[in-house]
Amino acid sequence: MGSGKQRWKISFHKSPSTLLLLKKQSPPPKEFLCPISGSLMADPVVVSSGHTFERNCVRACVSLSFKPTMFDGSKPDFSTVIPNLALKSTILNWCRDHFIDPPKPIDYYIAEELVHKLIPTSKNSINKFQLSTDELTRTASQLSITSSEESVTPRNVHTSTVLAITTRPSCYSSSSSSEVEALNSLEEEEFIIKLKSSQVLEQEEGLISLRKLTRTKEEMRVILCTPRLLSAIKSLISSRYSSLQVNAVAALVNLSLEKQNKVKIVRSGIVPLLIEVLRGGFPESQDHAAGALFSLALDDHNKTAIGVLGALPPLLQSLRSESERIRHDSALALYHLSLVQSNQVKMIKLGSVQILLGMVKSGHMMGRVLLILCSLATSVEGRAAMLDGGAVECFVNMLCHDEFDSVATRDSCLAALNGLSYGGLRFKGLAKEAGAEETLEKVVNTGNEHIKQKASRILEALRRKEEEEEIDWEKLLESEDDLSRTRCLLGGGGASNSC
Repeated sequence: MGSGKQRWKISFHKSPSTLLLLKKQSPPPKEFLCPISGSLMADPVVVSSGHTFERNCVRACVSLSFKPTMFDGSKPDFSTVIPNLALKSTILNWCRDHFIDPPKPIDYYIAEELVHKLIPTSKNSINKFQLSTDELTRTASQLSITSSEESVTPRNVHTSTVLAITTRPSCYSSSSSSEVEALNSLEEEEFIIKLKSSQVLEQEEGLISLRKLTRTKEEMRVILCTPRLLSAIKSLISSRYSSLQVNAVAALVNLSLEKQNKVKIVRSGIVPLLIEVLRGGFPESQDHAAGALFSLALDDHNKTAIGVLGALPPLLQSLRSESERIRHDSALALYHLSLVQSNQVKMIKLGSVQILLGMVKSGHMMGRVLLILCSLATSVEGRAAMLDGGAVECFVNMLCHDEFDSVATRDSCLAALNGLSYGGLRFKGLAKEAGAEETLEKVVNTGNEHIKQKASRILEALRRKEEEEEIDWEKLLESEDDLSRTRCLLGGGGASNSC
């Protein structure tokens, strides 16, 4: 028989809602918090001294030349900044496990205000700022409020950062060179992370920001033209997304405007991709590709390489493009490339003389096309091809009927004819047949002093006796000087506009 007493067993189980509440109330580990903002870090970076901060807090410290004193008495070294991807991943996992929204990057201006508050305001104030454990500890609800009120989208973060870097007065230069380099390194790193992202929208955002920044800021073009950034841009030039390709090539045009960047860009292996875009890229991308090739061709060290890499055929083809911008930039690129003899030979073999003379006869882009023909006329191969192609008759008829849209174009025509005058007896025969002597005498009587000199020089070549026929090197050099002056009049030596 039992004792008659019943034993009750009572067990206590925590409900899911109770567990959720406990998790939400548990404070985050101190190493997850930025020592300056006291918030969960959305974009943690490690500096040279081993300390970890929110990226924009480092930017603000560098910009304001301030180094906080940490709770252990040490000071951070901002000379090198590296993204702390492992910690970032750990923070995101902790947020997910504790049902907390992931932190958002703190706005640069808010970070700057926080740093300002830490800077001593007078000589009598404490020179150290101590970050206590209590100050670093916040509840999950406080962190959630902070992240929603103090943060903005990645695009806005970048824009404000750019403004903070580039709109300071020139007299503000208290940062050390190593800290400035760190700031530049941060800028470059931010772009590279975006451009190499697996998300198309992030890539597009990075390219648009890069394009805007390099459009007007010359110093940023130099700073950002690094092998790593060029490699990131290179991978997007052949993108199947029009926005990525257009902005990648446009940003490259902006970078290429600085003289010290031109050789770097060619050596990075980007030229073959530009050629492919010019051949069959999106229409707006083709516009920018032609501009990029023109800009890169301005550097003498690049001319031969660009020709060897195969840019001449698509540039010649682009002279027939429906886009006026492509036609003009392609013509100017061809002119600068034609200043190298190896490219002249290639162009002649590609049938460029007939293409160019056909454009002159139709009155299409006469000024720029005549510049190219002037350049080709300085070589033996170029003169032979032009004499065979009817260039003498074409130029004489233009002078006879005064078919020019400007004085500079007329000057280019005479310069090209002067170059052909070194063709010897062949030139004399063709010139006589075209009635060149009478036309040139008319030009001498009606033109300005410079035009008169050039026309007189051609007349002298026509009237020179056969036994006196020999190369006059002094006049040949003078003709090349004339070509340079003509180029300046037409604006052929300038760089492409930024995009």
